[in-house]
Amino acid sequence: MLYTGRERGYMYRILKVEGRAKRAELKTVHGTIQTPVFMNVGTAAAIKGAVATSDLEQIKTQVELSNTYHLHVRPGDRVIRQLGGLHKFMSWDKPILTDSGGFQVFSLAGLRKIKEEGVYFNSHIDGRHIFMGPEESMQIQSNLASTIAMAFDECAPSKADRKYVQASVDRTFRWLERCKKEMARLNGLEDTLNPHQLLFGINQGAVYPDIRIEHARRISELELDGYAVGGLAVGETHEEMYHILDEVVPYLPQDKPTYLMGVGTPANILEGVERGVDFFDCVYPTRNGRHGHLYTNHGKINLFNAQYELDQSPIEEGCGCPACRRYSRAYIRHLLKAKEMLGMRLCVLHNLYFYNTMMEEIRDALDKGCFAEYKKQKLKFML
Repeated sequence: MLYTGRERGYMYRILKVEGRAKRAELKTVHGTIQTPVFMNVGTAAAIKGAVATSDLEQIKTQVELSNTYHLHVRPGDRVIRQLGGLHKFMSWDKPILTDSGGFQVFSLAGLRKIKEEGVYFNSHIDGRHIFMGPEESMQIQSNLASTIAMAFDECAPSKADRKYVQASVDRTFRWLERCKKEMARLNGLEDTLNPHQLLFGINQGAVYPDIRIEHARRISELELDGYAVGGLAVGETHEEMYHILDEVVPYLPQDKPTYLMGVGTPANILEGVERGVDFFDCVYPTRNGRHGHLYTNHGKINLFNAQYELDQSPIEEGCGCPACRRYSRAYIRHLLKAKEMLGMRLCVLHNLYFYNTMMEEIRDALDKGCFAEYKKQKLKFML
């Protein structure tokens, strides 16, 4: 099944399906993304933990994800534009997705005010006043010249009052219409760094399935390049999240990529793939790695535990990551306890390699038509 973006410079092709699970590829101006894919989170144009762009190539990274709000605040999107865009700035030639700044509407709740025109922030760095609306978010992302830009939205708390959520979703839809219009204008300018920048819309609605479904129907009519499910993993249970995916994903275009934002654990990803999700991102592997919590095919381990003090084995036997190819658990544990940056770096590299390798295995299982069995076996150790 082949779906093209007409003049938008991309092509999405579904290669295999198993139930609702999709094995696909998305061709972009910066290369082809094999899905399902986990995007490695580099908020400020770098993966936390002293991970270099050259490292990303070694650990099978397909897509790097950066944050619009944070790069706007520092060093400034206009600075990055003058330096040739985000790809050139961070020396990365593969796809980049930039989120819109919409999540900061949620995470910086104490520093912002939401209006119809957009959101007024106080910078979390120096307190200066910042305004970001749909047009501003698109302009910033155009300056960054990312491969995929996300629409500006409000991520409402999952347990928010129904009346508040409905009003928020209605405003998010109006913002999406403005995003689409502004993105089309920007991509048509002669001096735009990436005139093939793609736009993904975001489904919201907290834990109210009917609000989510109606919003999914409305945004699907806008014929965007891809669609995300946002506002999950922000306080609801895993069961509630899976229920929302069961309800909503069938109402999003099956001929476009589906992205589950900010999720999650290996188990979350397996459940998401089964429900038709293509794209994932989460800070878990990097954040946990910096604290010595490591993912393996036999469960998660904590290197700070005394049992690893004399352990000369790698983090995981057979793992091909830079940490496991050379160093022992005992040595990496020592580095962490001595607060040496190398310890955090090796742990982050291992965790991202684990996630990226798991996505490879998922794609292979879908290619072979045995994803259900793969998921069953993998979950024995992931829960």
